[in-house]
Amino acid sequence: MRVEFNRDTCIGIYNCVAEWEKFQKDLEEGKADLVGSEEIDTNIFVLEVPEGEEFEAEMAGRVCPVDAITVYDDEGNQTVP
Repeated sequence: MRVEFNRDTCIGIYNCVAEWEKFQKDLEEGKADLVGSEEIDTNIFVLEVPEGEEFEAEMAGRVCPVDAITVYDDEGNQTVP
């Protein structure tokens, strides 16, 4: 499972931070950060979900009010949103 995070889309509501510890607040920029991720394009970050954290990753994606977080299963199918 992997998470793709569009930081440009993020509006800093931080619901994701409450759901999964891999998201942290960047109060200076008013955006979330996806800790340990790789930037694959300008402000597009990807992180492989550690085993056992799948539920938290999916919940972080589900609670994002602007769909800045997309979750893909191991076959590459989008599960969230």
